[in-house]
Amino acid sequence: MLQVNFYTKKNCPLCEDAKQLLYLLKDEFAFELNEIDIYTDDALLEKYQLMIPVVHVAGQDIDYGQINYDYIREEFIELNKSK
Repeated sequence: MLQVNFYTKKNCPLCEDAKQLLYLLKDEFAFELNEIDIYTDDALLEKYQLMIPVVHVAGQDIDYGQINYDYIREEFIELNKSK
């Protein structure tokens, strides 16, 4: 099962939109969604503060900022093929 880290913060409209897109993708793909607030870790805050929300899968950031449903879906398809 894919492990998806979703880097976010409180009071972030883009993050809420992205989370809804990820929940839509759960209907098609099996993955565990780990929502991580970047303000809980200084290293994450430094790395992602200007990028959030960030979708991180298989060791790489696959999309950030305004998350694109179709792009994420294609990435999930490719990741599932490589299993």
